[in-house]
Amino acid sequence: MTAPALPELTLPQMLRHHARQRPGELALRQKDFGIWQAIDWQTYYRRAWQFGLGLKALGLQPGGHVAIISENRVEWVIAQMGIGLVGGICVGVYPTSPWNEVAYVLEHSDSTMVICEDQEQTDKILEAWPQLPHLTHNIVIDMKGLRHYPDRPTPFEEVEAMGMAYDSEHPGIVDELLDRQTMDDTALMIYTSGSTGRPKGAMISWGNLHAAAPGLIDLLAIGEHDASLSYLPLCHVAEQALTNIGPLYVGSTVSFGESLRTVQEDLREIAPTFFLGVPRIWEKLHSAIYIKIQETGGLRRALFNRAMNTCGPLATKPKAQWSLSEKARYGLWYWLVFRALQNYVGLRRCHIALTGAAPISSGILEFFRTIGVPLVEVYGQTESTGVATAQPLEDIRLGTVGRAVTGVEAILGEHDEILLKGGSMFQGYYKNDEATAKTLRDGWLHTGDVGEWQGDQLRIVDRLKDIMITAGGKNLSPTEIENTIKASPYIKECIVIGEARKYVSALIQIDFETVAKWAEQERVAYTTFRSLAEHEQVNALVQEEVNRGNDQLPQVAQVKRFHLLTKELDHDDDEVTATMKVRRSKIYEKYTEVIESLYA
Repeated sequence: MTAPALPELTLPQMLRHHARQRPGELALRQKDFGIWQAIDWQTYYRRAWQFGLGLKALGLQPGGHVAIISENRVEWVIAQMGIGLVGGICVGVYPTSPWNEVAYVLEHSDSTMVICEDQEQTDKILEAWPQLPHLTHNIVIDMKGLRHYPDRPTPFEEVEAMGMAYDSEHPGIVDELLDRQTMDDTALMIYTSGSTGRPKGAMISWGNLHAAAPGLIDLLAIGEHDASLSYLPLCHVAEQALTNIGPLYVGSTVSFGESLRTVQEDLREIAPTFFLGVPRIWEKLHSAIYIKIQETGGLRRALFNRAMNTCGPLATKPKAQWSLSEKARYGLWYWLVFRALQNYVGLRRCHIALTGAAPISSGILEFFRTIGVPLVEVYGQTESTGVATAQPLEDIRLGTVGRAVTGVEAILGEHDEILLKGGSMFQGYYKNDEATAKTLRDGWLHTGDVGEWQGDQLRIVDRLKDIMITAGGKNLSPTEIENTIKASPYIKECIVIGEARKYVSALIQIDFETVAKWAEQERVAYTTFRSLAEHEQVNALVQEEVNRGNDQLPQVAQVKRFHLLTKELDHDDDEVTATMKVRRSKIYEKYTEVIESLYA
């Protein structure tokens, strides 16, 4: 890989650069009430410095922390750039977090101001306010329902107006602030998922973001004419990479849909040229295609199955090695079947698609590559500022996460722990020197993940602390077992049990949408999620899917018994994190009796 030459500029400085060089060109789009609204680079920059100066007028000091709790929208990135422009540090908060988790992040980060999307998020802040001694201002983007609150929040546009007034009183202040900015300054504080304990605040500098850019741009092969859809939470490092790092350094266009619920519709309208989805997104798209196929007639289902069987062997074969007959065969099935499916999911223009943040089933990866979506698996952490390794587009080896990207070194340390090194490794954890010292040693980031080399590509085995040892002394990777079982469109979640046990068992959550569709076709009566999960025929269906998964696993790793959960795992019940990662210890504790019954 050849690293692109990037100017030695921070992200806010890059924003100024684009505003000067390409003022009228498209930078951002946002969908409001079904209509896409365009924002050019000049407007983006102007609104960012206006908002930043407005915060300064409200008392934001250099190095001060400002939290944002909102779904993705243009105001999110405008606020982030504005905070950074005046020397503040942006702290992202998941909008799905309950008030107590919001309170923890704001209190731990010492945030002095918070930007809320709407009334729902403001109510969380007001409930948590007594626990937040540092908090001075609540700024709201959408003031609907809030104008008559006793303590009226400050509207977002009012802060922008304050910034205009501040600029007129301090001419030249914007350029002065930007010219003062250095790569060593902290830009972001991104909190870890907290799947095994309290989330930690990872401090990421402008230099970390700059160092992460070449590998990302090289991987995505993007330029100023590319387009993407921002929909994953911006408080997660993966979306920061795809919405801010890459697009701001190359000048590509970012679009924001109306909500997470409209992602598939927005994908069809935007037709992005590159796209990132966490495994759950790809599983949902896979289920959506599966349901669509089931709803079609017998002829179309037969064509789909024939296309998948015929072209499946080409999924991981480099196109440069395709024979003329293979090219012709794929071309036929592309026009008959795959082109329509690509249009259906909105990824026909996509020249690369990524999956990361958690392991994905090889079956899902192979499925999308078969239908012509160039899906590759990537690996990284918050602490590595996003992508650290990636599968080469034309050298896919199922089950691996590829090679280190430009600017990153990857080796295996003690106990085969993956160690990373490079300019993108984070500054450390906020107010947690002990954890920082354990994670960053001699310039190497200790990831806590176990890996192995398959040739020159890296395979993730599991989290070091999640490796299970059975009663028979066999080491097992629960993640590998779970992903094999979750390849089924009928299974949404699988939590494996096996530590010090004589065999492997699992807690399984059905995919309500696909199982419900199956139930309708089979005339299985149900009323609720619970009644569906408890039905004998559903249990038999899942057993067939588990058996299919077991056929791909060694005997010692096969799931011998399982229990179907009668409710969906919920963030509010502390069963999953805001990023939908399972909190194993909480699940094991909550379902102790059920687990013991599997071994009775």
